[in-house]
Amino acid sequence: MTPFGHFALALIVAGAVTLSGAHDSCAMTAGVTAPSAGTPYTRGLLFRIEQRGKPRSYVFGTLHSNDPRVTRIPRAVATAFDSTRRLAPESFVSAVELPEFFAAAQFDDSRALADFFDPASLARLAAALGPRAPTPRAFAKLKPWAVLLLLAQPHSDDPAPTLDQALVDAARARGMRVLGLELLQEQISSLDAIPMASQVALVRWTLDRRDTLAADHERAIAAWLARDLKELAALAHAPGRDDPALAPHFAALTKHLIEHRSLLMAHRLHLPLREGRVFVAVGALHLYGPEGLLALIKRQGYRVTRVY
Repeated sequence: MTPFGHFALALIVAGAVTLSGAHDSCAMTAGVTAPSAGTPYTRGLLFRIEQRGKPRSYVFGTLHSNDPRVTRIPRAVATAFDSTRRLAPESFVSAVELPEFFAAAQFDDSRALADFFDPASLARLAAALGPRAPTPRAFAKLKPWAVLLLLAQPHSDDPAPTLDQALVDAARARGMRVLGLELLQEQISSLDAIPMASQVALVRWTLDRRDTLAADHERAIAAWLARDLKELAALAHAPGRDDPALAPHFAALTKHLIEHRSLLMAHRLHLPLREGRVFVAVGALHLYGPEGLLALIKRQGYRVTRVY
C-alpha cells in the first residue's frame, strides 16, 4: 500500500458534496483515467474556453481544502474570475438543504450501521469521528457512505472556508449568479448507487489507514500547487492499483462519484458555456484525461487553452 493511499480516497469521496454555509464540509472530488503516455490535460489549473461568436469562459481546478496555501487565489485566476458573471461550482447545497442531505445520509428503514459492522468496529468508528460524530441515535442509522465522507476529510479546527466555498462567497459579494452543476438529489443518488459491499469495504479500509491522512494531504497539496494533474491522478488511483482486494470497490467508487458526475457536469454546462462568461470551479482531477471535463467540453466544439 502506498503511503499516500488514504488521501486518494479523500480526493474522490469528499468532493461529492460541497455544503454552502458549512465551512467544515466534505469537500474534494478528483480522479479520472489513470495516468498513461499521451493522456491529455496533465498540467494546469485554469483553462480558457472559447468558441467563435461566444464570450469566453473559464474552468478552474480546485483543491477542496482550507489550507492557506490553497485558498490564496493566484492573480491569473482572480483576473479570470473578475471577467465572468456566473460561478458554476461542481456541487452547491444551500444551508436550507442541509437537513435534507443529513436525513438522506441515514437509513429510513429497518437497517442500521450495526448490520454491517461489529461492536468493536463501531466503537472505533465513533472514536475516529470524535466531535464530528452525530448523536448516538443518528450515528446508529448512518449509511456507510456517510461514515466514509466523514472519515475521509482531514480533521481541522480551522473554521476558514475551503477554496470552493471562498469562491462562492466571492461570487455572492459581487452579485454573481451561482449555478451548481449537480442537484442535491443527484448527489445523494450518486452516493446511494455505490454498492453496499463497496461502501462497507471502503469504510473498513479508511478506518485502518486513518493515521496517514495528514501526510497524504501534504502530497496532494504539493501536486496541486505544482499544477500537476498527472501526479494528482496518480495519487488518486494508487489505492486501487496497489491493493487487489480494494480494486473493485475503488472502481465502483470512481464510476459513481467521478465518471458519471463528470458527464453530468459537462451536460449541465452546455447552455452556460453557450452564453459565456461563466467561471467553472470543480475538483482539479475532474479536468484530467481523455474522459475528464476539459475533454468533454472540447468535444462540444470549444477551444480549450491552458492559462495557468
